[in-house]
Amino acid sequence: MPDSSEANITTADALTLLLYNQHAICAAIEEVTSWLSGNGVGSVAANAMVAMETLDTNAQGITDAIMRLRQL
Repeated sequence: MPDSSEANITTADALTLLLYNQHAICAAIEEVTSWLSGNGVGSVAANAMVAMETLDTNAQGITDAIMRLRQL
């Protein structure tokens, strides 16, 4: 069985990849939001902005967890 520090590193690495995916999803939503706004679908764009805010909030939580794991 791996020791605690090895498990923490593995977990932090996996979370880092998930965080990268989250950033990519946010960028894609931002592109779609821009297109929606430019094509007169402001209400849908506003909903997409709320989704991006949630992604940003959660990204910060994931980042904090990664940093704690890497310090152990």
